[in-house]
Amino acid sequence: MFKGILIEKDDAGYRAAIKDIDEAQLPDGDVTVRVSHSTLNYKDGLAITGKGPVVRRFPMVPGIDLVGAVESSSHPDYKPGDQVVLNGWGVGEVHWGGLAQKARLKGDWLVPLPERFSPQQAMAIGTAGYTAMLCVLGLERHGVTPAHGEILVTGAAGGVGSVAIAVLAKLGYTVVAVSGRTEEADYLKRLGASEVLGRAEFAAPGKPLGKERWAGAVDVVGSHTLANVCATTKYRGVVTACGLAGGMDFPASVAPFILRGVTLAGIDSVMCPRPERLEAWRRLGTDLDISKLETISTEISLADAIPAASKLINGEIRGRVIVDVNR
Repeated sequence: MFKGILIEKDDAGYRAAIKDIDEAQLPDGDVTVRVSHSTLNYKDGLAITGKGPVVRRFPMVPGIDLVGAVESSSHPDYKPGDQVVLNGWGVGEVHWGGLAQKARLKGDWLVPLPERFSPQQAMAIGTAGYTAMLCVLGLERHGVTPAHGEILVTGAAGGVGSVAIAVLAKLGYTVVAVSGRTEEADYLKRLGASEVLGRAEFAAPGKPLGKERWAGAVDVVGSHTLANVCATTKYRGVVTACGLAGGMDFPASVAPFILRGVTLAGIDSVMCPRPERLEAWRRLGTDLDISKLETISTEISLADAIPAASKLINGEIRGRVIVDVNR
């Protein structure tokens, strides 16, 4: 038996609770991992609270991230004792996830824990940080350099935004942060933001084209915010989009794309091919100032994860939340 958060849905309703789970209930997979830490992401918050249709099979253990030691394996790349990380692949949605003391997974979903990071540091990064790195790689792939000008980061006080700012600043980019939490301005500047803008000027419907300012952007919000970011991006600028915290709609015009040659690059972290995952984690090892992880993250117990999920959805949590599943 092991402890984990179990989400159930039946005639009695939708509920998430800490349960004792029999190992025989674990789903199919060729690697069993003794989990040390997981995290709380926005998607986990939606799953635990039931405020979004994230979970598609019941019962479900949430948690799109995990780090731990291989307990048993029939996969050729892993043996007992190996330290591994998992991000995405539908885990916590259609396959039991990381907010439990054990997980059984497909070995092809795993990557080795980079030597540079402790388990806690890997989860301080988690899917949010790995997604942020994919966004930075997307900007680079489209030729955006620090010399091209300012990079805008929306949802800046969240997990993706926090890591994106830290990485971009270390790489020499001038970063402008957008946040609805003005009280977090000092925190964002400590991470490397040169300026902090309020969310309100981006959240309302805007013009098809605005004054050109951004050489690139990392957007986690979507909706009017993404439309306004695209409308104010400079000629041949690049906007990487990886989130929908503000909505799934995109009330925009084609004007930025056909008149300014703006590129809107979608960033998917869930089904991202393994070579790109390995490159993202390699680059995090060199391009993220590890000392910033303490500023970005807080650690909680498994029991604290359920109440913390509601706070996360309500925008009351800054940065990254590490979950120690063994306390």
